Amino acid sequence: MNPLISAEELQDLPSRVLLDVRWVLGRDDGAQQYAQGHVPGAVFVDLERELSGAVGEHTGRHPLPLPADFEAAARRWGINQDSHVVVYDDSGALAAARAWWLLRHAGFENVQVLDGGLDAWKQASGQLSTQAPAVGPGSVSLSWGRMPVVEFDELDSLPGVLIDSRATARYLGIEEPVDPVAGHIPGALNRPTTDNIDEQARFYDPQMLRAGFEKLGAQQPGSAAYCGSGITAAHQVLAAASAGIELGLYPGGWSEYCSYPQAPVATSDEKHRN
Repeated sequence: MNPLISAEELQDLPSRVLLDVRWVLGRDDGAQQYAQGHVPGAVFVDLERELSGAVGEHTGRHPLPLPADFEAAARRWGINQDSHVVVYDDSGALAAARAWWLLRHAGFENVQVLDGGLDAWKQASGQLSTQAPAVGPGSVSLSWGRMPVVEFDELDSLPGVLIDSRATARYLGIEEPVDPVAGHIPGALNRPTTDNIDEQARFYDPQMLRAGFEKLGAQQPGSAAYCGSGITAAHQVLAAASAGIELGLYPGGWSEYCSYPQAPVATSDEKHRN
């Protein structure tokens, strides 16, 4: 299945489960924005509480939720085994990709991300609603571990390329507005997630995306992506998937990596290593 769906295609879907995952780092008003207007029938998904687990000493800022907790959340959203799920946000899919990745990781295949998000829906003359839908509990049964994941102790032996998905200034250690240490994982190559979308927050065509990933050698088996805490790196995995490339995810990201005092840190530009 194409991981992306257009607003026009969404309008033609006779039956679907819609998830509104509005979230931006440093803000907590996603639910309020949802209440002010969302795609009719969409259920609000709280990224911090439903798409993340409990934070520990070396978990990163947004650890993966426990499998049982995530299944319970998916059922609350009304997902059944045969549902067609579409996820969206208003930040270029930077948050929606997390829900897409988690559902795929949990073995649920029939899920897509709305390309262009809420703005694309409005531009396609889609109506908005301020009413939260009455959603009956779903019955989906989920598994776990269906998407490739990289752990901290596997980073040194990664067979492919490691992509740092953060802004270049953070990658280079010029600035670090969130985490206590600046820089990147040695050997990682920088490709900000913003390189995946155009000015309308729509993904570039698959050929263009593939060329960008191949420039870094990310088509090599065993390649993976990370970001600050595993959220926007899922966007990298989504973009690669739309271009026919499988990327693993390091969920802990930089926030987990730099929590280990012994972990080496780099600040030089390594993007032309290959």
